[in-house]
Amino acid sequence: MTADIDKTAGPLNSPPAPPQPIKAIPVRHYGRYVTALVALAVLAAIVYAFSQGRINWQAVPDYFFDHRIMTGVGKTLMLTVLSMLIGIAGGIVLAVMRLSKNPVTSGIAWFYIWFFRGTPVLVQLFLWFNLGLVFEYIDLMPIYKDYWSNFMTPLLTALLGLGLNEAAYMAEICRAGLLAVDEGQTEAAHALGMSHGKTLRRIIIPQAMRVIVPPTGNEVINMLKTTSLVAAVQYPELFRYAQDIGQVSGAPVEMYFLAAAWYLILTSVLSVGQYYLERYYARGSSRQLPPTPWQKVKANVFSVGRPKGGMA
Repeated sequence: MTADIDKTAGPLNSPPAPPQPIKAIPVRHYGRYVTALVALAVLAAIVYAFSQGRINWQAVPDYFFDHRIMTGVGKTLMLTVLSMLIGIAGGIVLAVMRLSKNPVTSGIAWFYIWFFRGTPVLVQLFLWFNLGLVFEYIDLMPIYKDYWSNFMTPLLTALLGLGLNEAAYMAEICRAGLLAVDEGQTEAAHALGMSHGKTLRRIIIPQAMRVIVPPTGNEVINMLKTTSLVAAVQYPELFRYAQDIGQVSGAPVEMYFLAAAWYLILTSVLSVGQYYLERYYARGSSRQLPPTPWQKVKANVFSVGRPKGGMA
């Protein structure tokens, strides 16, 4: 007997049929749609409420570049930079003292950090400003001698209140960065005959900067906003000038919006600078650096209409 042969079948060594493409049906997340609608409704309600309020919005652009506002912006930036310099310098010293094996220096640093982190900045500003009620004179013979009220100016009060408070936070940031470096780095440097100070400068601090820079950038932005508190100790800066203009012009709320707009602009500029600084210190630790904002714009805008394969 002979078996029937199916003549319609292909050759025995023919390749198998290719798999059929999978028709993937995306899962619908209805919760996201509901959340988006609720968020848009809340935003629209807020915009509508402010549009119906008795607010003279024209006052904001009228005074936006007023010479008093621009002077306040300059003083706010100056106060931010000087206070951060004091905070960073004091933080480095306190971090090294905190890591010292000497219990006295370590205890002093711990007490400083505990006190300044545990009390509000506004209280510290008022404390410095009113020390003239306790000390009538300041005598730094033979360098300086005068009444305390003449010595403790609003600017010095602001710098001491903000800078010394910031030093406590920067001390913990610097300490965390120094502890993030492996101890083997220090041991290897000492084995090569490097001193402790040279090991810090050449080995430890450059590696610790990757940990220190991101929170330091956040502290700079936070310091810029915290400078508004010095208006309470009679130092004229952006917020104080906006208050004065609002009282004279009869538009106090509008001037608060103006000050908020300037703070948003300044913090946005600082945020961009922080991004590039973090990107700089990420070299060597990441295989590929994150794209810059301009590179993201080029990738998203100039690639519109192009096929994904890259062909024109």
